[in-house]
Amino acid sequence: MDRLGSKPRLATIWLGGCSGCHMSFLDLDERLIDLAGRVELVASPISDYKDFPHADITLVEGAVANEEHLTHVREVRKKTRILISFGDCAITGNVTALRNAFRVDDVLNRAYRETAAVVVGIPSGNHVVPKLLPRVRPVHEVVHVDYYLPGCPPPADAIWQLVLELLDGQQPAGDVRRFG
Repeated sequence: MDRLGSKPRLATIWLGGCSGCHMSFLDLDERLIDLAGRVELVASPISDYKDFPHADITLVEGAVANEEHLTHVREVRKKTRILISFGDCAITGNVTALRNAFRVDDVLNRAYRETAAVVVGIPSGNHVVPKLLPRVRPVHEVVHVDYYLPGCPPPADAIWQLVLELLDGQQPAGDVRRFG
């Protein structure tokens, strides 16, 4: 994956989910130091990027639940060579998709009007809450996904194995599925 001596570019993003997959990624512990020696981390939920950079591998956690997620994951796909859905929310929608049983208006009314101590109304206009999609969707329903790694969250060892195999140019083995 090296381009004239440069390190492969790795990114992770977090859409609609609980962040458990990124916690599992952090459970790599001291292996993160080894990984940092092999890759350039170009984006993550804690980095301050305005535009998603080009990446060789991007791990996507979470489901596509709002218009911001939809726009972001499409940009990520355009700029990523190997896209991996990791975790059950990214693969199936999982807990995030539980709201699919309800209309968006009903969800917003319940969250912002019925249960609020002070009724302030549903955010709109210039507020920072992105518009919800009519239905939460797994990542592969929106963009092409190269691999997915199941689990809620996937174990750190499985994340480590997948990333190392891809960095070494190997066909991933184990509990990894390939799309297409």
